[in-house]
Amino acid sequence: MEINSNFTENAKNDFQLVLRARQGDQKAYADLMVRYKDSIYFMILKMVNNKEDAMDIMVETFAKAFEKLDKYQPDYAFSTWLFRVATNNCIDFIRKKKLNTMSIHGMMDDDGDELPLQIKSDTLNPEETSIKKQQTKELRSLIEGLPLRYRNLITLRYFDELSYEEIAQHLDLPLGTVKAQLFRARYLLGNIINRYNRDDI
Repeated sequence: MEINSNFTENAKNDFQLVLRARQGDQKAYADLMVRYKDSIYFMILKMVNNKEDAMDIMVETFAKAFEKLDKYQPDYAFSTWLFRVATNNCIDFIRKKKLNTMSIHGMMDDDGDELPLQIKSDTLNPEETSIKKQQTKELRSLIEGLPLRYRNLITLRYFDELSYEEIAQHLDLPLGTVKAQLFRARYLLGNIINRYNRDDI
C-alpha cells in the first residue's frame, strides 16, 4: 500500500502502527491511543465544553477508529483521519443533544419529560459485523486489566452503548455512583494504557 510521499516522520510511524494494529498487534493500538488521546480530548472539549462528555466522546472516537481501521487509506496522515472521526462524533453528539432538548411533535412521557429522538445507524451486513467484532475484540483487550466492576461499566457504556441511566437501572446503582465509578474506570484504563505502552515489544 503506497503512502503519501509528503508524510512527516511521525505520519510514517503512525502508518506502521496502523499496519501492525490491523494484524492484531495490541501494543500498536495502545501506542496510537497514548499518542493522540490528550490532543483528541482537548479538541473535543473545545467543541462540547463539558469534561465528562469530552471523555466519553474521546473513548468513543478511538473505539470507532479502531473498528474502521481497515478503511483508513494513507492518502492523509492517520492523525488527520482520527481528528476527522473525532470531529464527526462531536457534530453527531451536538446534533443529538439539540434534538433531545427540542419538543418533537409533542412527544412526552407520562412524567411530562421529552422523549429522546432515536437515531438509528445503518444496519451492518454479516461481513461488516464480522470485521467489527474482530477489531472490537482488539480494543476490548485493553480493558482486561481493569477490576471486574470497572470492566463491566466500560463494557456497558462503550460497547453496549447504554446511557448512564440505563446502566444505573441495569446494575441497580444510584446514578451518581455510576458516574463516579465510570470516571474512576476511565482513569484506571488510562493508567493501564500508559503502562502497557511502556512495556517492551
